[in-house]
Amino acid sequence: MTDIATPPDTAGEPSPEPQHRGFSQVLRELAGGAEPRISVAAILDAFGDRAFGALLLMFALPNALPMPPGTSAVLGAPLVFIALQLMIGAQRLWLPRFITQRSMRREDFRALTSKVVPWVNKLERLLKPRAEVMTTYVADRLTGLACFVLSLILVLPIPFGNMPPAIAISAFALGVIERDGVAIGVGWAATAASFAILGALSTAIVKGVEYFAGPLLRLFGG
Repeated sequence: MTDIATPPDTAGEPSPEPQHRGFSQVLRELAGGAEPRISVAAILDAFGDRAFGALLLMFALPNALPMPPGTSAVLGAPLVFIALQLMIGAQRLWLPRFITQRSMRREDFRALTSKVVPWVNKLERLLKPRAEVMTTYVADRLTGLACFVLSLILVLPIPFGNMPPAIAISAFALGVIERDGVAIGVGWAATAASFAILGALSTAIVKGVEYFAGPLLRLFGG
Protein backbone atom coordinates (compact mmCIF):
# COMPACT_ATOMS: atom_id res chain seq x y z
CA MET A 1 0.00 0.00 0.00
CA THR A 2 1.29 3.46 -0.94
CA ASP A 3 1.76 5.85 1.94
CA ILE A 4 -0.18 9.09 1.62
CA ALA A 5 1.87 12.09 2.58
CA THR A 6 0.29 14.22 5.25
CA PRO A 7 0.55 17.95 4.62
CA PRO A 8 2.57 19.80 7.24
CA ASP A 9 0.59 21.36 10.03
CA THR A 10 0.68 25.11 9.48
CA ALA A 11 -1.97 26.00 12.05
CA GLY A 12 -0.94 28.90 14.18
CA GLU A 13 1.82 30.01 11.80
CA PRO A 14 1.69 33.64 10.68
CA SER A 15 0.45 34.14 7.14
CA PRO A 16 2.98 35.59 4.72
CA GLU A 17 2.94 39.37 4.47
CA PRO A 18 1.33 40.76 1.34
CA GLN A 19 3.84 41.63 -1.37
CA HIS A 20 4.73 45.31 -1.52
CA ARG A 21 3.18 46.90 -4.59
CA GLY A 22 5.27 49.56 -6.23
CA PHE A 23 3.91 52.87 -7.42
CA SER A 24 4.07 51.74 -11.05
CA GLN A 25 2.13 48.55 -10.30
CA VAL A 26 -0.69 50.50 -8.64
CA LEU A 27 -0.80 52.84 -11.63
CA ARG A 28 -1.12 49.89 -14.02
CA GLU A 29 -3.92 48.40 -11.92
CA LEU A 30 -5.77 51.71 -11.96
CA ALA A 31 -5.30 52.06 -15.71
CA GLY A 32 -6.68 48.55 -16.25
CA GLY A 33 -10.02 49.28 -14.58
CA ALA A 34 -13.27 48.81 -16.47
CA GLU A 35 -15.11 52.04 -15.56
CA PRO A 36 -14.95 54.78 -18.21
CA ARG A 37 -13.63 57.45 -15.82
CA ILE A 38 -11.24 57.47 -12.89
CA SER A 39 -11.62 59.90 -10.00
CA VAL A 40 -9.18 61.34 -7.50
CA ALA A 41 -11.12 59.42 -4.82
CA ALA A 42 -10.37 56.11 -6.59
CA ILE A 43 -6.67 56.99 -6.75
CA LEU A 44 -6.75 57.91 -3.06
CA ASP A 45 -8.27 54.53 -2.14
CA ALA A 46 -5.85 52.58 -4.35
CA PHE A 47 -2.75 53.96 -2.65
CA GLY A 48 -4.09 53.63 0.90
CA ASP A 49 -1.50 54.61 3.50
CA ARG A 50 0.85 55.82 0.75
CA ALA A 51 -1.71 58.32 -0.56
CA PHE A 52 0.23 61.34 0.71
CA GLY A 53 3.30 60.61 -1.39
CA ALA A 54 1.36 59.20 -4.35
CA LEU A 55 -0.93 62.22 -4.77
CA LEU A 56 1.92 64.65 -4.12
CA LEU A 57 3.74 63.02 -7.01
CA MET A 58 0.71 62.86 -9.31
CA PHE A 59 -0.09 66.57 -8.88
CA ALA A 60 3.52 67.82 -8.79
CA LEU A 61 5.08 65.84 -11.64
CA PRO A 62 3.07 67.46 -14.48
CA ASN A 63 4.22 70.88 -13.24
CA ALA A 64 7.84 69.76 -13.60
CA LEU A 65 7.23 69.62 -17.37
CA PRO A 66 6.40 72.44 -19.79
CA MET A 67 2.64 72.94 -19.44
CA PRO A 68 0.07 75.48 -20.71
CA PRO A 69 -0.30 78.70 -18.67
CA GLY A 70 -2.62 78.30 -15.69
CA THR A 71 -1.95 74.59 -15.22
CA SER A 72 0.10 75.16 -12.08
CA ALA A 73 -2.79 77.04 -10.43
CA VAL A 74 -5.19 74.13 -11.10
CA LEU A 75 -2.84 71.32 -10.06
CA GLY A 76 -1.25 73.33 -7.26
CA ALA A 77 -4.41 73.74 -5.18
CA PRO A 78 -4.62 70.02 -4.22
CA LEU A 79 -0.90 70.08 -3.40
CA VAL A 80 -1.52 72.76 -0.76
CA PHE A 81 -4.18 70.57 0.94
CA ILE A 82 -2.00 67.43 0.82
CA ALA A 83 1.22 69.09 2.01
CA LEU A 84 -0.58 70.86 4.87
CA GLN A 85 -1.92 67.55 6.21
CA LEU A 86 1.48 65.88 5.86
CA MET A 87 2.98 68.80 7.79
CA ILE A 88 0.53 68.52 10.72
CA GLY A 89 0.82 64.71 10.89
CA ALA A 90 -2.68 63.73 9.77
CA GLN A 91 -3.13 59.95 9.97
CA ARG A 92 -5.36 59.77 6.91
CA LEU A 93 -5.40 62.06 3.92
CA TRP A 94 -8.59 64.12 3.53
CA LEU A 95 -9.46 66.15 0.47
CA PRO A 96 -12.58 68.25 -0.14
CA ARG A 97 -15.25 66.73 -2.37
CA PHE A 98 -14.64 69.22 -5.18
CA ILE A 99 -11.17 67.66 -5.51
CA THR A 100 -12.01 63.98 -4.87
CA GLN A 101 -14.87 64.09 -7.36
CA ARG A 102 -12.64 65.35 -10.14
CA SER A 103 -12.11 62.67 -12.73
CA MET A 104 -10.54 62.00 -16.10
CA ARG A 105 -11.31 59.57 -18.88
CA ARG A 106 -9.81 56.13 -18.30
CA GLU A 107 -8.36 56.25 -21.83
CA ASP A 108 -6.51 59.48 -20.99
CA PHE A 109 -5.28 57.97 -17.74
CA ARG A 110 -3.99 54.91 -19.61
CA ALA A 111 -2.17 57.13 -22.09
CA LEU A 112 -0.61 59.11 -19.24
CA THR A 113 0.32 55.91 -17.40
CA SER A 114 2.00 54.43 -20.49
CA LYS A 115 4.32 57.44 -20.60
CA VAL A 116 4.99 57.69 -16.87
CA VAL A 117 5.39 54.03 -15.88
CA PRO A 118 8.69 53.36 -17.77
CA TRP A 119 10.32 56.26 -15.94
CA VAL A 120 8.82 55.24 -12.61
CA ASN A 121 10.11 51.69 -13.13
CA LYS A 122 13.65 53.03 -13.50
CA LEU A 123 13.30 55.14 -10.37
CA GLU A 124 11.85 52.23 -8.37
CA ARG A 125 14.98 50.21 -9.05
CA LEU A 126 16.97 52.97 -7.35
CA LEU A 127 14.56 53.68 -4.49
CA LYS A 128 14.51 51.60 -1.30
CA PRO A 129 13.99 52.12 2.43
CA ARG A 130 17.21 53.67 3.77
CA ALA A 131 18.62 56.67 5.67
CA GLU A 132 15.88 56.28 8.26
CA VAL A 133 16.84 59.54 9.99
CA MET A 134 15.18 61.33 7.06
CA THR A 135 11.92 59.39 7.45
CA THR A 136 11.19 59.74 11.17
CA TYR A 137 7.99 61.35 12.48
CA VAL A 138 9.69 64.73 12.96
CA ALA A 139 11.43 64.50 9.59
CA ASP A 140 8.08 63.80 7.89
CA ARG A 141 6.62 66.95 9.45
CA LEU A 142 9.55 68.99 8.12
CA THR A 143 9.11 67.38 4.70
CA GLY A 144 5.44 68.39 4.81
CA LEU A 145 6.43 71.96 5.74
CA ALA A 146 8.82 72.16 2.78
CA CYS A 147 6.18 70.77 0.40
CA PHE A 148 3.59 73.21 1.78
CA VAL A 149 5.83 76.25 1.16
CA LEU A 150 6.82 74.93 -2.28
CA SER A 151 3.18 74.32 -3.22
CA LEU A 152 2.26 77.90 -2.27
CA ILE A 153 5.07 79.15 -4.51
CA LEU A 154 3.97 76.80 -7.28
CA VAL A 155 0.48 78.32 -7.54
CA LEU A 156 1.85 81.86 -7.86
CA PRO A 157 1.95 83.30 -11.41
CA ILE A 158 5.75 83.45 -11.59
CA PRO A 159 7.09 83.01 -15.16
CA PHE A 160 8.97 79.66 -15.31
CA GLY A 161 8.70 79.58 -11.52
CA ASN A 162 6.58 76.45 -11.19
CA MET A 163 9.09 73.89 -12.46
CA PRO A 164 11.80 74.06 -9.72
CA PRO A 165 9.30 73.65 -6.82
CA ALA A 166 7.52 70.85 -8.71
CA ILE A 167 10.78 68.94 -9.14
CA ALA A 168 11.54 69.32 -5.42
CA ILE A 169 8.04 68.14 -4.39
CA SER A 170 8.34 65.16 -6.76
CA ALA A 171 11.61 64.10 -5.11
CA PHE A 172 10.03 64.44 -1.65
CA ALA A 173 7.02 62.41 -2.82
CA LEU A 174 9.15 59.53 -4.09
CA GLY A 175 10.98 59.49 -0.77
CA VAL A 176 7.70 59.41 1.19
CA ILE A 177 6.29 56.59 -0.98
CA GLU A 178 9.32 54.30 -0.66
CA ARG A 179 10.56 55.60 2.74
CA ASP A 180 13.82 56.49 1.01
CA GLY A 181 15.77 59.07 2.99
CA VAL A 182 18.19 59.61 0.11
CA ALA A 183 15.34 60.73 -2.17
CA ILE A 184 14.13 63.05 0.57
CA GLY A 185 17.66 64.45 0.82
CA VAL A 186 17.51 65.12 -2.94
CA GLY A 187 14.22 66.91 -2.29
CA TRP A 188 15.89 69.21 0.25
CA ALA A 189 18.72 69.93 -2.19
CA ALA A 190 16.17 70.68 -4.91
CA THR A 191 14.32 72.96 -2.47
CA ALA A 192 17.46 75.00 -1.87
CA ALA A 193 18.06 75.16 -5.62
CA SER A 194 14.43 76.23 -6.15
CA PHE A 195 14.79 79.19 -3.80
CA ALA A 196 18.07 80.17 -5.47
CA ILE A 197 16.51 79.98 -8.95
CA LEU A 198 13.37 81.83 -7.88
CA GLY A 199 15.50 84.51 -6.21
CA ALA A 200 17.44 84.99 -9.44
CA LEU A 201 14.21 85.06 -11.48
CA SER A 202 12.57 87.61 -9.19
CA THR A 203 15.65 89.83 -9.33
CA ALA A 204 15.67 89.62 -13.12
CA ILE A 205 11.92 90.39 -13.29
CA VAL A 206 12.28 93.43 -11.00
CA LYS A 207 15.23 94.77 -13.01
CA GLY A 208 13.31 94.19 -16.25
CA VAL A 209 10.31 96.12 -14.94
CA GLU A 210 12.56 98.94 -13.76
CA TYR A 211 14.34 99.02 -17.12
CA PHE A 212 11.17 99.27 -19.20
CA ALA A 213 9.01 101.24 -16.76
CA GLY A 214 11.72 103.71 -15.70
CA PRO A 215 11.57 105.96 -18.79
CA LEU A 216 7.77 105.96 -18.68
CA LEU A 217 7.74 106.95 -15.00
CA ARG A 218 10.26 109.73 -15.64
CA LEU A 219 8.08 110.97 -18.50
CA PHE A 220 5.24 111.49 -16.04
CA GLY A 221 7.49 112.92 -13.37
CA GLY A 222 7.88 109.64 -11.41
